[in-house]
Amino acid sequence: MTKIGVLLYPGFTALDAVGPYEVLSRLPDARVVFLAHRAGPVVADTGALTMTAEAGLADLTEPDIVVVPGGLHGTYAAADDPLLLDWLRNAHATSTWTTSVCTGALLLGAAGLLDGLDATTHWAAHDALAAYGATYVPRRVVRSGRVITAAGVSAGIDMALELAILVAGPEVAESIQLALEYDPRPPFTTGSPATASPEAITHATTLLRSETLP
Repeated sequence: MTKIGVLLYPGFTALDAVGPYEVLSRLPDARVVFLAHRAGPVVADTGALTMTAEAGLADLTEPDIVVVPGGLHGTYAAADDPLLLDWLRNAHATSTWTTSVCTGALLLGAAGLLDGLDATTHWAAHDALAAYGATYVPRRVVRSGRVITAAGVSAGIDMALELAILVAGPEVAESIQLALEYDPRPPFTTGSPATASPEAITHATTLLRSETLP
């Protein structure tokens, strides 16, 4: 059985965790476990949603796949958590794949797992990768050896589908994508700083700061 550990911490972004879960939970012979310091409720970044970690970090020390969601302010706080970082280092030592979504890459960096690697993260936090010895690549998904990083929030679904290809093959991954009817056609072409207007970037930055930063 493929053991998949999705890390939860106070201030995580819900879709960063749930998007990959929807894909990875459909892999054959796989089990997704939501983890936190200890089993119990964990509040997401908006404060309006709580998810339950079914297990503590000590309950799953050798996952086959690690998924680390982001959360901006919550991520920066978690990056100062030595117990969480120790768990990431130890889990990565034996994992087949270690992955992140959005600013979850900063937790991988804080654990020393991105030094010398190409990586991606949310566009608003990409400068922070350099402090961890990583090179920012502005793509939705970046694979560097056993480490796979995804850009902001919704890119976690893309990352999980690419991971599904690696674990179970393209036919299974295609079937999961179809089952989820993942066929995004957003009303705007502003999903990336490369295509967004300067005004949209300014407004989005203000929104991010007001909702998730101190």
